[in-house]
Amino acid sequence: MRTTARLLASTALAAATIGLGAHVAYAGDFALEVFPSTATPGAVITVNTTACGPHGHGVGDARSLGAGEFQLSPGTHKEVVVGRFTIPEHTRTGTYVITVSCKNGRQATGDLTVLHHNQPSGHVNTGVGGSVGPDTNQIAAGVAILAAAAVGGTVLLRRRASGAQGS
Repeated sequence: MRTTARLLASTALAAATIGLGAHVAYAGDFALEVFPSTATPGAVITVNTTACGPHGHGVGDARSLGAGEFQLSPGTHKEVVVGRFTIPEHTRTGTYVITVSCKNGRQATGDLTVLHHNQPSGHVNTGVGGSVGPDTNQIAAGVAILAAAAVGGTVLLRRRASGAQGS
């Protein structure tokens, strides 16, 4: 009997703990699909949702990143509305909330992350050959050093060879 009571008590405790951590989904909460969800300034963003229903319309709000409002209209898929906007060039790096208000009173929200990718320009001055470009003075000096080493090595080998035969 004790074992059954403990089993029931622990099961009830586990169910209560799981129940407290569960998130409740409301009928009014709709997801807004943002594609691409991570982009750079100047990119065209497409958003879509089922919140507006079949043949629905809505108004998107991207003012948080400076893009203003945009219209959503029925897309090619049933019950999906689609809208587009462009990320302004002056938008700072960060995550922004995009909201859509449908004509039927429903709302949908989604996140957009803006990143800046500055492209490097010019030569990479690492000191490794070839990274800066050809320098004719350095090439000429290198060729002269190699030629002097070749001539010196040839002279040294001839002297040793001629000295060994004479003894």
